[in-house]
Order: sequence, then C-alpha cells, then structure tokens
Amino acid sequence: MLNTPEKHDKPRNARLEARVSSDQKDFFQRAASLTGRTLSEFVIDSTQEAAAKIVQEHEVIRLSREEQVAFVSALLAPSEPGARIDKAVRSYRQKTRP
Repeated sequence: MLNTPEKHDKPRNARLEARVSSDQKDFFQRAASLTGRTLSEFVIDSTQEAAAKIVQEHEVIRLSREEQVAFVSALLAPSEPGARIDKAVRSYRQKTRP
C-alpha cells in the first residue's frame, strides 16, 4: 500500500496555516461537527486523505487486461533495436572510449 505518514505516531511540532473565507471556515466547521471531530482534526484528516489519493494516482499505473498482456509480452520478447539506436550507441562508444 502507499507509504503515508501515520496519524498521531509522532509529536505534532510543525504548523500549517491557510487563509480561508468566513463562509469556507463555517462550512468546514459544520462538516467537522457533523462527523464528531474538531475543525483541526477534520482539516488534517481530509487533507491526508486527499494527499494519499493524489500520490496514489501519480504512482500507481493501472492497465487494462489487454495492456497488461502487451506490456508483459514486450518485456519477455523485446524487439530488436532499430538503426537509429545502433547508430547512437556506436557514436556514444566512440566518444567515451579512453
């Protein structure tokens, strides 16, 4: 699973501040009250969930069954390098030889 910071496992010694409108604060406070949490708990928990979702979306690759088969097939039976790659390798080797 994702490597996300654990809740309440370390002392809270960092501060995070944000400016919001009065309407936003009232709305967040209402949501916090409805869930039985303080405003701080609600904001921290909601931000943690949103951050974990965003990180997962950017770190996890999801493939259809057809894409999975194509990926594994390419790994197991890679195609031969083309002429441009061969030329680039030769050029690199010539430039980096002592």
